[in-house]
Formats: sequence, structure tokens, C-alpha cells
Amino acid sequence: MTHTNCDCYAAGGLPHIGRRHLLVGAASFFAATAMPNGVVQAASPLAKTTMSPADALKSMKEGNENFRNEAPSLAANGRERRLELARGQAPFCVLVGCSDSRVSPEILFGRGLGELFIVRNAGNTVDTAALGSIEYAVGVLGVPLVVVLGHQSCGAVAAAVDVVEKNATFPGVIGEMVQPIVPAVLEARSQGGDLLEASVRSNARRVAKRLTTQSLVIKDALTNGKVRVVGARYGLSDGHVEWMEDI
Repeated sequence: MTHTNCDCYAAGGLPHIGRRHLLVGAASFFAATAMPNGVVQAASPLAKTTMSPADALKSMKEGNENFRNEAPSLAANGRERRLELARGQAPFCVLVGCSDSRVSPEILFGRGLGELFIVRNAGNTVDTAALGSIEYAVGVLGVPLVVVLGHQSCGAVAAAVDVVEKNATFPGVIGEMVQPIVPAVLEARSQGGDLLEASVRSNARRVAKRLTTQSLVIKDALTNGKVRVVGARYGLSDGHVEWMEDI
């Protein structure tokens, strides 16, 4: 679980931290492989994915449809794939998801080893560590798609609803963790209907939108047509992913 200091989310925003000057160094660091004798040897990285943002999104949609229809999985997870990935990674999608045990990204989208770059915490929020991870994936690995995935009956969102509706408090830093979700609840409350489910959708949409406006790395990739950012909501009961593409 990623614990969030709510000061990073002043006015409901993401942390304003410039990282483009760190990406080259990060690439060098992550491309190194530790050998059994302790010597660090440079790995031969895999080529970046050739998928376009549209192709990547289509693949995610098809994967979820296969999961819902219980089609046999064609995901590559065997020995040859492990050996290939030991040389480096070339994922095609960043998945920002919830830590909930019922929401396992590779399973929900029928993906195998090395295909998804996953950032998970309760409530699928984005703090400094999460944002740096997303920017690394987009800016260094060349990932063409970012999906922010909320889900039905999310406990973290329910806690934020209780904060708004009942002035609830929680032990430890749980209250700080759900604080970034409160603006989504306030937005959803003005819309009427089931507040929890509306808040789940609002939270996923807001997080995705902020990524497109407050990250310089992602904004540059968007400008150059190299990435797409979308929100989504997963239904626990029916396995269906609802896509929010109008970010």
C-alpha cells in the first residue's frame, strides 16, 4: 500500500516535481543486471513496444473481453518468456490500480509477464512515488498507454465517502491515504445517484485527467502522440471494464 501525505495533493493536484532530467540516469540504472558474483553488468534491453496508443487500448479491451468470456489464456509466462525478459522489459500499458485482492490486472486483461507496468495502492491514487513510476514507464520505457482503473465497491473510496458523509476518522495514516479521494466524492455527490459508485468513476477520471495536465513528462508524450491516458472502472460481479476515454 502506498501511503500518501496529503500535502502533496494541495488543491486536489498531483505533486509538482520535474523529473525529465532524471530519466536518462534512471534508464541506465534499471538496465543494469546484478550478476551472482555481485558484479553489475549492463543488460541488453528489449526494444520498446511498437504498439500505438490505439493498438494498446484495443489490446486491453480484447483481453478483458476474453477474461469475461472465459476464453483460454494465451499469455506468455513460460521459461522462454522469463529468459527473454531477463534482458529487459518493454511493457505496452501502465496500469494504475487498486490494491484490492479481487482486482489483479494481468488476470482481468489476459496479459502475461512483461506486458503491464503496474502501480497499485488502495484507491488507485497517484502520489510522488507513483507519479515517478508512471513517468519512468512513459518517458524511458516508451509505454504508449496509461489506464487508471477504479473498481466496484472500492473500500478506499468508501472510506472517503464516510469522511464526507459522516466526518469519519481512521487509525494510523489511513485518513491521509484517502484524503486525495475526497474531491472525487464531493464532485460525485453533486451528481446524485449511488454515491459510492459515482465516486469510484469520478476518482478514476480525475486521477487520469490530472496526469495529462500536471506531469511534464506525460504532457510531452501526449503532445507528440506517443501516449494516451484513460480512466476505467472494473465490475467485481460481472468482470466488465467500463472505459472512460473522454479524459
